[in-house]
Amino acid sequence: MISCDSKLWTHVSLRPDVSGLHVTSMESLLALISIRFGPSLRYIELPIELITHTVLHELANKCPNLTNMLLDFSTAMQLHDFNDLHSFPTKLRTMCICLSEVIFMEGFMRKIYNFINGLEVLHLVGTYEKAVEEEEEEIYEVVNIHKLKSAVPNLRVVNLFGINFVDDSHVDSLSSNCIQLECLALNFCTKFTGSTLKLLFHRCKRLRCLLMQHTSNSFHMFYPFINQYFKTDLQSDHMMSVEWEKTNIQELDITATELSTDCLIDVLCRIPSIRYLSAGQQDCFTDLVLYEFMEKGNTKSLISLDLDRNENVSEEVLLKFLKIQAPMLRGLQLSGLPHLTESFWTTVLPWLKNIKVLVMGMPEGCCQKIHQKIHIDSLIDSIANNCGQIERIEGRWDSETLRFSDRSSKAVDAIRMKCLRLRCLCLSDGKYFEMVKSNFERADRATVVRSTTNCRVTLVYLLYNYKDLIFN
Repeated sequence: MISCDSKLWTHVSLRPDVSGLHVTSMESLLALISIRFGPSLRYIELPIELITHTVLHELANKCPNLTNMLLDFSTAMQLHDFNDLHSFPTKLRTMCICLSEVIFMEGFMRKIYNFINGLEVLHLVGTYEKAVEEEEEEIYEVVNIHKLKSAVPNLRVVNLFGINFVDDSHVDSLSSNCIQLECLALNFCTKFTGSTLKLLFHRCKRLRCLLMQHTSNSFHMFYPFINQYFKTDLQSDHMMSVEWEKTNIQELDITATELSTDCLIDVLCRIPSIRYLSAGQQDCFTDLVLYEFMEKGNTKSLISLDLDRNENVSEEVLLKFLKIQAPMLRGLQLSGLPHLTESFWTTVLPWLKNIKVLVMGMPEGCCQKIHQKIHIDSLIDSIANNCGQIERIEGRWDSETLRFSDRSSKAVDAIRMKCLRLRCLCLSDGKYFEMVKSNFERADRATVVRSTTNCRVTLVYLLYNYKDLIFN
């Protein structure tokens, strides 16, 4: 029996709701740990019902090579008793904890502090989606980050995703003890204002990646006067107070942070060497910002650029910027810009000789519709002839905007045969999607063509710490 080979049990998920295995009883799991997992186990995911002191003891004793663990408390209404928890896996390099809205973790965390000193990557996943739906619910600080930081001095990558209680004090606390920090992700932590950024960079000299996507409350987008009284968004003055020229920052994500035009110009022109910039959904990102960045900033290292939905950037300035920068780019996202039509892409694609990730087009159902139709055949043919290194493409135009002919299959054949590294081609549902999908399926490449309903392409694949940032 193939399943009896313990060498095959290196990565195990026991969360059936996330395509994992379903364990019928605790006895079955303990037997699996002892007989099947053993020294082969490297990665495991545990749901709340299986996070008990007995299971953790067995993993600590029988799985000496376990380095990655995910503990899912997100659906918990009550924790197990951990008073008898006296051992825990000690070789963990990466740990992910999915937090509950209402269950306080201190009783459990206090028991494992002595065993997680070697952690290099920590993910704390919050309940941002639920918090958006239930804004009136009281927010609880379910894990004590101020105490946790003392137990994990060797952290290199920290991801605090969608945690509704995380603010500047928590970032300050982490930076005081985790001086080896290289990557900090605060995506969807809407209470972070940036007041501790200057101190963060002063303490963490190795910090080269800072991800702050949506560190602004969407409610304030519709009622901006609220920010005058309740400073709960990433603030422009805090960003400008950082001595960017003295930092080692190379990767910056400020998507949907509502920073001012002056702030964007100040920050981008002072960063010594930036390789990854995600600055989409910024109303204040105008032609002036891009022009100043081009003239005064250092773009020599820039390989990834995301300006999704920045409608205040004109086609003329983009063409001027890309004519210089395009040959160096590995990733480009210019989606959600209605004024970028077929002629723009016909001009730009021949410049993107080294591109690996490309996102273009208007999202389906977007308010502004494109009046000019897109002839997709010429774009696909241009990608096939000019972008031989391409790995991921997304065309967000809906089926009503796309135009194609009876000879479209020739262009699809060209991209399939010339772009051998292509892993994902994401298109809107419709006749063209079905035609492209069937073409790739006949060539036994069934997983390449995907629908925008179920898949989205972003530029995060180009981050230095991309593999460490994957969670859940």
